[in-house]
Amino acid sequence: MIKNILNRIPRKQGKLAENRDGGSSIFSSNALVNSRTNFTSGLYDPKVNGNAGALPYEALPSFKDVPTSEKQNLFIRKLSLCCVTFDFTDPLKNLKEKDIKRQTLVELVDYATSANGKFNETVIQEIVRMVSMNLFRKVSTQPRERKVIEGFDLEEDEPLMDPEWPHLQIVYEFLLRFVASPETDAKLAKRYIDHSFILRLLDLFDSEDPRERDYLKNVLHRIYGKFMVHRPFIRKSINNVFFRFIFETEKHNGIAELLEILGSIINGFALPLKEEHKLFLVRTLIPLHKPKCVSMYHQQLSYCITQFVEKDSKLADTVIRGLLKCWPITNSSKEGMFLGELEEVLEATQPTEFQRCMVPLFRRIGCCLSSSHFQVAERALFLWNNGHIENLIKQNRKIILPIIFPALEKNSRNHWNQAVQSLTLNVRKIFADVDPVLFDECLLKFQQDEKREEETNTKRKETWLRLEEIAAMKSL
Repeated sequence: MIKNILNRIPRKQGKLAENRDGGSSIFSSNALVNSRTNFTSGLYDPKVNGNAGALPYEALPSFKDVPTSEKQNLFIRKLSLCCVTFDFTDPLKNLKEKDIKRQTLVELVDYATSANGKFNETVIQEIVRMVSMNLFRKVSTQPRERKVIEGFDLEEDEPLMDPEWPHLQIVYEFLLRFVASPETDAKLAKRYIDHSFILRLLDLFDSEDPRERDYLKNVLHRIYGKFMVHRPFIRKSINNVFFRFIFETEKHNGIAELLEILGSIINGFALPLKEEHKLFLVRTLIPLHKPKCVSMYHQQLSYCITQFVEKDSKLADTVIRGLLKCWPITNSSKEGMFLGELEEVLEATQPTEFQRCMVPLFRRIGCCLSSSHFQVAERALFLWNNGHIENLIKQNRKIILPIIFPALEKNSRNHWNQAVQSLTLNVRKIFADVDPVLFDECLLKFQQDEKREEETNTKRKETWLRLEEIAAMKSL
């Protein structure tokens, strides 16, 4: 299962190290760096720094080869052995040692999975130390221009695959099973899987390797579920990541994964929603529509937004007005995404909330209907294919139809795309069948406005002609 793990990921300087004097949960960043240096520069590698007296890196006995009473001590020794880190940039270096470590990690995963007794404090401390030394490293990224460059397709950018992944994946699997294990006492483990540990996990979400981000998503979600005391801190910390992304960098590789975690969290919010959660929607989720790379995480963001509206339909007005403020007027592909999200929100919107925002909403939809980009106009016309939205529009047709009628009429006459013309005629027919009197009134007003516009244009042309004649006479 774990033994066929292949592939890669970068390395980050850790900041945790065990306080060995009293089994404390307090860790020192300098101690961890020194500890990693000791392991890799002399203790187990006799070729580095000319240390000829260093101990060899040898495999420990298997768990099945020792009596039950010795298994816990062996488990701790194996954890200590796996604290050694190797240089994976050179695939031919330390091959034997790397294979020993990999096999030992697989044994640790099996042990954690089959454990039939509570992990004591010493074991938990050693587990967190081993995980910290392996995972908390500097996440390397490819040199790239600022992600907000217009037209830059992030989905085509090749992710950086870490050469260390064959080991890192097993460490992540071990951490995942340890957190999920019924033998892990949350009250005891929270001293070591603490705020500092969680922040370092969140730092790793910026990894370019999608495999690592996927594991991080599962691990953090498990931690959120098991350690209830950490839940407010996790939400706040994710919120801070989003703030830095929105208002400072607009560069982060893990926004989609963090939103996936939040989607599950939001789904579990109790009703009525706390004010804290509503503020998160307004101050964080809606502004996440602003970055130009929103397409990279829009699906997950749309799910989170829709979850809020489904839980509290009164938030629909807030969400729709927020979307309109962030509307990508000059980007047709993003307009299509926003229209899709708008449809999901409207599907969960009740008539009262719909009436509050329908005027600005249909002014924007009217602009989309008259878009020269056929996909935008087509996507806007698809809103009438949704039964719930169509009923909302019919109930409020006296306000909505006058707003969008000019766009419908112009599309039906002049739009260059046949599909858009056909869909427009279908929508016009819906209004004509439901309320022929209103439809005729709108048609008459449109014709009058069109005539006035023609007269205005004619007068404007005549005025310019007179000015040109006067200018020509003065030049003689």
